[in-house]
Amino acid sequence: MPELPEVEALRDFLGEHLTGRVVVRVLPLAVSVLKTYDPPPGALEGGTAGPVTRHGKFLALRIGELYLVTHLARAGWLHWRDAMPDRPPKPGGKSPLALRVVLDDGSGFDLTEAGTQKRLAVYVVHDPEEVPGIARLGPDPLAAGFDRDAFAALLRGERRQIKGVLRDQSVIAGIGNAYSDEVLHVARLSPFKLASALEEEAVTRLHEAVQDTLRDAVERSRGLAAGRLKAEKKTGMRVHGRAGEPCPVCGDTIREVSFADSALQYCPTCQTGGKPLADRRLSRLLK
Repeated sequence: MPELPEVEALRDFLGEHLTGRVVVRVLPLAVSVLKTYDPPPGALEGGTAGPVTRHGKFLALRIGELYLVTHLARAGWLHWRDAMPDRPPKPGGKSPLALRVVLDDGSGFDLTEAGTQKRLAVYVVHDPEEVPGIARLGPDPLAAGFDRDAFAALLRGERRQIKGVLRDQSVIAGIGNAYSDEVLHVARLSPFKLASALEEEAVTRLHEAVQDTLRDAVERSRGLAAGRLKAEKKTGMRVHGRAGEPCPVCGDTIREVSFADSALQYCPTCQTGGKPLADRRLSRLLK
């Protein structure tokens, strides 16, 4: 799933390639992708593309007086094309293509989604705040006002595990499963630690880890073409997606805890005092 750093890089890329261009075609090719119907996607045609903004993991493209807002979800992606095919794509079938936008110079982009779980979302709105997911967002962790005290206030009274708090978009916008693993590894904290139980020094350490991890990832992604962002995200990970590999800090084996539709990775030595966390799925398999 694209998270804050990748979406920020897409924002930069699209801002550079879209601004000033006129949208000539908007072709929805998967019924599931459209979450709004008034205004219709065709209302974007003829509009000049303006600023591109990021709201957590949402992208908002100003086109004329409207906005095309998208959330790429787990398996969605944006593919830029310098020259779009002359023949329009056929809707339906097994194609991952969900929506196509064509510009006046023949370039444009496709939104695609792999797999059977269709969660890619596209909205056409007058204001990004009309999108429910954007209206619910918590503060952006890279915003100027997101200092240590503001972060501590968000954690105060939170009786959930810190991993879940970091991923909750209504608490902090933009951090998902992958970067929460990375942040917690940098902060040397167990993902199962209760947020409200963190000591002052741990809160400071975690805030610094959030800032440093996300800023480093944004810098690594800056200037990359859209098609290279997935690979950059994967190669930059220290623990996420690396179960069974040695920890780059201490050399211990990175372990995994599996859930119904996701998994987390962590280093026992760096994060949990050398103790493996309970993996209920594995425990059931061993019975």
